[in-house]
Amino acid sequence: MAADPASELTFEIGHVLFIDIVGYSKLLINEQSERIQELREIVRGTEQFRSAEAQGKLMRLPTGDGGALVFRTSPEAPVLCALEISKALKTHPKLRVRMGVHSGPVSEVADLNEQVNMAGAGVNIAQRVMDCGDAGHILLSKRAAEDLGQYRQWQPQLHDLGQCEVKHGDRLHLVNLHNGELGNRQVPTKFRHAVGKRRWALIAVLTLLASVGVGYYFFSPRSSFKAPEKSIAVLPFENLSEDKANAYFAEGMQDEILARLSKIADLKVISRTSTQRFKSAPGDLREIARQLGVANILEGSVQKAADQVRVNVQLINALNDAHLWGDIYDRKLTDIFAVESDIAKTVAETLQAKLTGSERAAIVKPPTENPEAHELYLKGRFYWNRRTGENLKKALEQFQQAVDKDPIFALAYVGLADCYLALEEYASTPSSEVLPKARGAALRALQIDDLLGEAHTSLGLVNQYLWQFGEAEKEFKRGIELNPNYPTAHHWYSVYLITWTGRLDEAMAEIKRAQELDPLSPVISDQLATYYFLKGDLNAGIEQCRKNIELNPNYPRAHGHLGWAYLKLGREREAMAELQKAVEVSGRGSQELSFLGCGYGALGKRTEAMAVLKELEERYTRRESLALYIAAVYAGLGDKDQAFAWLERDFQARTGMLSVIVFRPHYDTLGTTRAT
Repeated sequence: MAADPASELTFEIGHVLFIDIVGYSKLLINEQSERIQELREIVRGTEQFRSAEAQGKLMRLPTGDGGALVFRTSPEAPVLCALEISKALKTHPKLRVRMGVHSGPVSEVADLNEQVNMAGAGVNIAQRVMDCGDAGHILLSKRAAEDLGQYRQWQPQLHDLGQCEVKHGDRLHLVNLHNGELGNRQVPTKFRHAVGKRRWALIAVLTLLASVGVGYYFFSPRSSFKAPEKSIAVLPFENLSEDKANAYFAEGMQDEILARLSKIADLKVISRTSTQRFKSAPGDLREIARQLGVANILEGSVQKAADQVRVNVQLINALNDAHLWGDIYDRKLTDIFAVESDIAKTVAETLQAKLTGSERAAIVKPPTENPEAHELYLKGRFYWNRRTGENLKKALEQFQQAVDKDPIFALAYVGLADCYLALEEYASTPSSEVLPKARGAALRALQIDDLLGEAHTSLGLVNQYLWQFGEAEKEFKRGIELNPNYPTAHHWYSVYLITWTGRLDEAMAEIKRAQELDPLSPVISDQLATYYFLKGDLNAGIEQCRKNIELNPNYPRAHGHLGWAYLKLGREREAMAELQKAVEVSGRGSQELSFLGCGYGALGKRTEAMAVLKELEERYTRRESLALYIAAVYAGLGDKDQAFAWLERDFQARTGMLSVIVFRPHYDTLGTTRAT
């Protein structure tokens, strides 16, 4: 009878480096082969590998997506090798690797094919150490770290993490190795989740103490913040690309995921405008969630190199700091739509949102099959979001190139329509030039995809600017029905309601819904202030303006409207300070100049008012200002005849902005504003 191999095992202490390719199972078969080959070449090229192998003091244990190296030299060997590998990986951005180190008993074992492998607790524990890390981590067991700590040069690079739960309920005390250049300084995901659980348990204990008179802080308004469970904000994705010009791509990823999530009626999704002020991976997620009115936050990073993209995302419950889900995607640029759809679908499932059949189809439908057109679209939105005349023109160029690349790219046509609509306000481009183009682009988008809520919303504003009011309301309602989380639809519909129907209560409900979805938007906040003014509640309007200025100190219209309210209350000095501030922060914008000129006129400062008039009239001659801005100054001077004469010019030109004049408080002396 053959001897029992187990009875012949002899153990020795081995210093084990376990290596694993993160996300290996999600790769295509040919990609798996490429990554394994790259990793093997890197490992074989390290000095520690070559030296130990030459001395016969190295055993290799291959696995499907990595492997283990068992050094029989010193406890420093696996760590030095890990650092060499980490350095080499910097030139292989598609290869994402994590590593674990442990020193423990190992033994050579022959399998049925008489191939010699290594076994023992040393190898098993090294693998479990590695399993606790994310891409880039070099984690050490407490035992390995203590061995290494005897060498003074290693001590600054060892960062204690505490215990991590591994297989079978066991716990390992781990240490993170990083030195500023090599390794991953971030706390591993498993530890963040565990810390969140411990923190929540601590809060529970302290809350219990508070019930008998201890811990008053935990009953303060800040800690009692509540938000709908199915609410989420997608924070700006961090751009990790070496080429910082790829910032547009990181912003675009955020936009695309938001666009998909916003189509789910069972979710409350915060608009990009409100999340943009927060950087990825911020410190106080709970405070950000409180400001945005949500329970959950999705954060992440994007790294783009040539035709390869890496996306790292985490979904966190900000109220208890629990890590709900996270993943890392390494894909080709052509697969980015599938990544965005998968993220949106997984977030919805994790938050247990109910999806209709049409919603499920909407979040997986790619906006275009052409990656070049998609990149151009993302660049267009990048410029659009900056809302200046010059940036709008750049956005137009990008959207136009996108539809040239893909003539059935519906969202790119929406981008064109939105740019044309904004050019009148931000660049004083005549309505006769931009509105037909805006209408054509919106109709083309709907011809391609009649279920696109954004396109219906854009067409609604086109119709309003063309004074086709019945058609405008129909489109706004359809846009809200198809995309209930689109704040722009609620915002523009509220403007329509107050402008042409006088249904102030409905308008207030819509603008407040828009603010729920975009709580930090300066435009929506300013709109709400003007509604308070229309109701005759100056104090509420002033308070809203102040809140807006506190959050957005360089938003000119908030200063302009606050200045107008102060004028109404006879607070002349404060009024002029705010009106002048509006002109300053706008870079002497025509609308803000008209506010100031109106104020000068109302206070009897005729010389100053006439100087503003001269400047605006010169701009009008150059087609850089609208006639209604000049009319506002004449209204302030009390010259109604001249004010109406200038308004008549915009009327004859069918200026779209004239359709919203009724809620501009600066024209109230002409009897143009509505009140209830």
